[in-house]
Amino acid sequence: MTKLAVVGATGLVGTKILETIDRKNIPFDELVLFSSRRSAGQKVDFQGQTYTVQELTEQATEDHFDVLMSAGGGTSAQFAPLFESNGATVIDNSSQWRMTEDVDLIVPEVNAPTFKRGIIANPNCSTIQSVVPLKPLQEEFGLKRVAYTTYQAVSGSGMKGKQDLENGAKGLSPEAYPHPIYNNVLPHIDVFLEDGYTKEEQKMIDETRKILTEPELNVTATCVRVPVQDSHSVHINVTLDQPTTVKEIQDVLEKDPRVILVDDPENNVYPLAIHSTGRDEVFVGRIRKDDSLDNTFHLWVTSDNLLKGAALNAVQILEQVLKLKGEL
Repeated sequence: MTKLAVVGATGLVGTKILETIDRKNIPFDELVLFSSRRSAGQKVDFQGQTYTVQELTEQATEDHFDVLMSAGGGTSAQFAPLFESNGATVIDNSSQWRMTEDVDLIVPEVNAPTFKRGIIANPNCSTIQSVVPLKPLQEEFGLKRVAYTTYQAVSGSGMKGKQDLENGAKGLSPEAYPHPIYNNVLPHIDVFLEDGYTKEEQKMIDETRKILTEPELNVTATCVRVPVQDSHSVHINVTLDQPTTVKEIQDVLEKDPRVILVDDPENNVYPLAIHSTGRDEVFVGRIRKDDSLDNTFHLWVTSDNLLKGAALNAVQILEQVLKLKGEL
């Protein structure tokens, strides 16, 4: 009997999780929707039924669920271990558990749960779309160095980020960001650390190494918020172990089912955020050689941050879990 719980069901990602469960026909016998006290009592229509959103309490964790949690690190820190102690599998979308040693950090195109614990972490949205094309390159050529520059949509900040962009066009002051995002670019996502990197940048560095199981891989990142509603874009500068060419990289990615190659710059064909939005896939293009470093190449990657970068990846992990349990 499959019992599902969605925590944070009324938020941007929670809503996308429900849409994805429906679209992918994930089977379940019972569904419970949880939220904070503020959103409890809301009605949600789903698959022909009306669900009343419940407040997440300690008592609510005593039932046995497969839990998709998208409610922030503090909520996850408090409630995920309680669900886990009652036999649940928790797929958590916050950053709370990602670098915990015995918690799996999963991108289904790249790795699979080992069930060291009942908590499974969903990676950072930009990390997810980046490691998907890096994995086939790692398998074919090996990786020596990765440098990221991200161009992240405001929906990555939830409803407040989207509101800042909309309100900025009206001349209103920002609430989610320290500066206006409308008609602007912010080289600042999450808090600054002592070394000058932001927490978002450090997440990408640490998570890439963990997901690809290369703890010594040279990785660096600059994460930037741009005035785009949905879909993140990432520039990847990658140095490979084995000599290769642009054509060979294109061939590897074109044949790989994990990505879609969109790379015909002569005809202005390359991945765009507006084409990624609402799509499940990760798109890769603008592949070219970096002549300033040996065996180094540029890639441009776009993906819907609310789908593959969050809700879809979580539901794909749920599919892995259900298959391993023999329930799918």
